[in-house]
Amino acid sequence: MSLAFDEFGRPFIIIKDSGTKSRIRGIEAQKANIQAAKSVARTLRSSLGPKGMDKILQSGDGDITITNDGATILEQMEVEHQIGKLLVELSRSQDYEIGDGTTGVVVLAGSLLEQAEVLLDRGIHPLRIAEGYEMASKIAVAELQKISEAFEFSKDNIEPLVRTCMTTLSSKIVNRCKREMAEICVKAVMAVADMDRRDVNLDLIKVEGKVGGKLEDTVLVNGIVLDKDISHPQMAKEIIDAKIAILTCPFEPPKPKTKHKIDIDTAEKYEELRAQEEKYFKDMVKQCKDSGATLVICQWGFDDEANHMLMHEKLPAIRWVGGVELELLAIATGGRIVPRFQELTAEKLGRAGKVREVSFGTTKDRMIIVEDCAASKAVTIFVRGGNKMMIDETKRSLHDAICVARNLVRSNAIVYGGGSAEIACGIAVENAADAVPGVEQYAMRAFADALDAIPTALAENSGLPPIETVAMIKSEQIKMNNPHLGIDCKETGTNDMKTQGVFETLIGKQQQILLATQVVKLILKIDDVITSGQYQ
Repeated sequence: MSLAFDEFGRPFIIIKDSGTKSRIRGIEAQKANIQAAKSVARTLRSSLGPKGMDKILQSGDGDITITNDGATILEQMEVEHQIGKLLVELSRSQDYEIGDGTTGVVVLAGSLLEQAEVLLDRGIHPLRIAEGYEMASKIAVAELQKISEAFEFSKDNIEPLVRTCMTTLSSKIVNRCKREMAEICVKAVMAVADMDRRDVNLDLIKVEGKVGGKLEDTVLVNGIVLDKDISHPQMAKEIIDAKIAILTCPFEPPKPKTKHKIDIDTAEKYEELRAQEEKYFKDMVKQCKDSGATLVICQWGFDDEANHMLMHEKLPAIRWVGGVELELLAIATGGRIVPRFQELTAEKLGRAGKVREVSFGTTKDRMIIVEDCAASKAVTIFVRGGNKMMIDETKRSLHDAICVARNLVRSNAIVYGGGSAEIACGIAVENAADAVPGVEQYAMRAFADALDAIPTALAENSGLPPIETVAMIKSEQIKMNNPHLGIDCKETGTNDMKTQGVFETLIGKQQQILLATQVVKLILKIDDVITSGQYQ
């Protein structure tokens, strides 16, 4: 694009017919794609495991995020390369489906592509590599099923769940009080779990945070926490056995839909209008009072006159409560959301054992806690911390732990962590490769080598010599036929993950291997990259 002037000095722009297209094909395209994926995976490699490092990410508008959660890092990195974006999607799908293992799945995919690059250099066709990987992933998933163990738990015996959640939290910023956090997460999940259907509705678990206090002050509230306050300072701050009216209609006189104008030319007319408005407010408050409500929660605001009348009638109220929170309140208290005052009846009121307003420190920050809800066990994890970044990272960590507990309620099979499952799968795939006659056996061995990337990264991040440690554990697993041996990241003196109590969910591990293999197959099948050019 260029600027020119005609003989009269008027400017005009000259644009080329189309921009230049860039095109890479064949082996170069595959190498370029693998290179891009490797660089993304390398970023996450140092964040893996209990001794993994955190990343600090600054967005365009200056917001800072400190995290070692794989999905969050990739989300915030704003990856431009099209193959890099595939790995971001991979991490996101692991997060949506399982909630944990988002770093490991990207590291595994990067390692598989690294091994594929070596095979491509040896002249093996990418489709044969993809087929070999597919065969190997099936063997690895079957091996995981074989080495997995089921453990029994109940509402009275939640210790196995707590220990599995502690493994998840050990790699997070909250690991100094992981026991307390794991117990909070498991109690939250068990409170809302439907054990007959073996399912958990995560919408009933809310995670709220407030800056101030310390991490140890984090509590589980058997109810709902609203970041609001009672609308008038003279209203009651604590309501026992509350009957709650949940309204989506505003406390104000109705407005005609059409454009209108009122001419007031005498004092009598003004007084009449004021009396009419007051009557509207009185009727609204009376309808709330007549229904038997002892607390009004409204989606909209209301002016000072309505607020004063509610206070006068000793009817506490909360205003500007969001739609999602209203729905959660309605589910938890068994109330109905009422769109018109005329429809408000005693049957539509929600019920809660106690509603109270709490204040924090020397600030004017206040929150409402709705406890002992009648209909269902909605719970809130209330997080405290020194600064906003700490609270955000704690919320992400707790989300991972809640998802792990939910997965265990669905399927109570576990494998042992510390890289032991990957090493066991690698050995199984290597043994199976000997029975495969075609070129695919090379791809299967490469898959087995790629699985070693997880234990190698764990050893590296823990400050142990990676190659010697992984080689030693591999030989011990074969010698002793014990698939529970893994990397001793915390240097407790034993490599047996069963003794250390390092668990991971079976479905989480299987999902990691399947998702990583699918994405790698997709990348290997690309042999032509056409980028439409920009205008110059």
